[in-house]
Amino acid sequence: MRDQVFFLLLLLFQLICALFFLWDILSSTLGLRSTPIAWALYEMIQVGAALGLVLGVAATAILLARSLRAQAQAEQSLRLASGAFSEVLEERFADWGLTPAERDVALFSIKGLSTAEIAALRNTSEGTVKAQTNAIYRKAGVSGRPQLLSLFIDALMEDALPGVPPQTT
Repeated sequence: MRDQVFFLLLLLFQLICALFFLWDILSSTLGLRSTPIAWALYEMIQVGAALGLVLGVAATAILLARSLRAQAQAEQSLRLASGAFSEVLEERFADWGLTPAERDVALFSIKGLSTAEIAALRNTSEGTVKAQTNAIYRKAGVSGRPQLLSLFIDALMEDALPGVPPQTT
């Protein structure tokens, strides 16, 4: 929270500095300045404004580095979640005693492919895929594809949420 306030104040200071330089250029170009200020004070204001802009660039670099680091961590978490999902799939398939063919059908089903698409990919009939799908649902103790997918989502959520007791299936 303090970092956010600091960066907001720095952003405000940078905006004031930029506006000072803009006003300085426009006032001299348009002849708007009526009362001159002391040369030493004017120079100090310019130095302060330039320093503010340099600090703004430094703050931007810091925020960019933080953002890139957070993005890398998010991508790493996504890779871990993807690996965890594969592990959960394999564990459940083994627990249910699925055959290699049933594993393929279950995976394609979880990916959202239709019975016809699975049959085409596996070079089998739709009837065979339906029979294998029914066997998968029976072994998993579910009544359909949404419940099957829900089992895996629940397992991943249990791993992601500390303090959540695992569900018994």
